[in-house]
Amino acid sequence: MAAGNVARVRDVTDAGFEQEVLRAGKPVAVDFWAPWCGPCKAVHPILEQLAGETDAVEFVKLDIDENPVNASRYGVLSIPTVILFADGRPQQTVVGARRRSHYERAWSAWLGAAV
Repeated sequence: MAAGNVARVRDVTDAGFEQEVLRAGKPVAVDFWAPWCGPCKAVHPILEQLAGETDAVEFVKLDIDENPVNASRYGVLSIPTVILFADGRPQQTVVGARRRSHYERAWSAWLGAAV
């Protein structure tokens, strides 16, 4: 990453999950993924685009191989799984690699007219 560039979808760990996701001041979409997952690599650019176009929702990713606690806690059985959390609770889950329009529809209540 070049100097001055900021990752739009930042990493989160099990250790920081409660503070960075459950206690966040706004909705947070968590991408449960793993480096070996091909479909996860297809989803990431879509989430980066959405993150770059809205401040209404924060976007983070959690590597389930390195951080299995919250993947288990929220019943993530296949990846990619992206769960939108708001008010400290999971609100909407998208499982599998989907088109951008699918995420926009699923999260429209939180994204609003931002995208």
